[in-house]
Amino acid sequence: MSNKGARRAVIVSGARTPFVRAFSDYTRMDSIDLADIAVRGLLERTGLSKELVQAIVWGGVILPSAAPNIAREIALDLQLDPGCEGYTVTRACASGLQAVTSAAAAIERGEYDIMIAGGSDSTSNAEVKLPQKVVHAAAPLALGKPKAKDYLTAAAQLAPFIDLVPRRPKIEERTTGEVMGESAEKMARIHGISRAAQDEFAARSHHRAAAAIESGRFDSEVLSVTTPEGKSVTRDGLVRPGTSVEKLATLAPVFAKGGTVTAGNASPLTDGASAVLLMSEEKARALGFEPLAAFRSWSYVSVDPRDQVLIGPAISMPRALDKAGLSLADIDFVDIHEAFAAQTLSVVSALASTDWAKQRLDRDTAVGEIDPATLNIHGGSVSLGHPFGATGARMVTTMANELARSGKSTALLGICAAGGIGASAVLERV
Repeated sequence: MSNKGARRAVIVSGARTPFVRAFSDYTRMDSIDLADIAVRGLLERTGLSKELVQAIVWGGVILPSAAPNIAREIALDLQLDPGCEGYTVTRACASGLQAVTSAAAAIERGEYDIMIAGGSDSTSNAEVKLPQKVVHAAAPLALGKPKAKDYLTAAAQLAPFIDLVPRRPKIEERTTGEVMGESAEKMARIHGISRAAQDEFAARSHHRAAAAIESGRFDSEVLSVTTPEGKSVTRDGLVRPGTSVEKLATLAPVFAKGGTVTAGNASPLTDGASAVLLMSEEKARALGFEPLAAFRSWSYVSVDPRDQVLIGPAISMPRALDKAGLSLADIDFVDIHEAFAAQTLSVVSALASTDWAKQRLDRDTAVGEIDPATLNIHGGSVSLGHPFGATGARMVTTMANELARSGKSTALLGICAAGGIGASAVLERV
């Protein structure tokens, strides 16, 4: 992907909404509304004429059933060129990264010169499914021209009158029934990740995110959002600067009696959107844009969900490094999605393990130790929140900005996702 002289896709800019807790400030804004805000803000900040955007790729997990192709809805809502095409990708928590790498690949293949990619999710507007029993009985009434006897037939189909109430949605594996928090508990046991280590990691995530906000590190990426109620939201709403290991230690385990995973060391349900502007390097320079970063490689893998459903990055990160021709020691920043402190620390532990390397990576030596000083330097999903489809695009934006700002060379990204997916990418400064 980094052949000299080959056409290169570059990241020009990124913008996102502040991330806020589900069922709070963005409750009346669905994932399309949030996506529109992120893309509009990106265009306004860069000054790019909206007619120049040729295609959009968007990531989402909780897709609106009436309009699941969010990418095309963005183009229509913002009145981009009518020919601006779009498609939507869904790869659980890796959806945002999938959207961005798909756009990069399309640009590098010569399909487009200017694309926007990103992702959004509104947990607040997740649709509650009716039981299929009700759907099958009611659908003929809704779709046809029912007579009185059709209503009686439908009612008869519902007997016995049980299991008619919508069920609460759960974040669980369809194949195993395992809830994500249970997966994190399992990984903590396998890798020996203590409650104290998880709470320490979570506190550090909050402190680093708070420091990034206060220092202005996020000013270039976080937009101001005005809600339908007229409230102005200007910063991430979940970061707790005053949290401490002592405070986190008082929280009860959520997923297992005597367990280690709590609401404090897990990512919260979040609403938000993040967008990235990508161009061919030639086009970016012709338009006067200074590219931030480019992809040197990426890797998507899957593991058996019956094993450790969130361990995927411990395979995809080494593969992305191999594809880039780099070792972990060559990397300046490591950014791992924090679904749970337990999961992130398990991935870090696996990468440092010779046994893991031999059993799962077919190599004799461990990938290496990650220096905590270079890991998630501006916090992560535990503190910032995790709108499922937006997180990958947020990580790309933050790391691209950091490479450009710091003058450092490379960043390695890792994301775990439902279904046993691991997603990773290596970014290099342009």
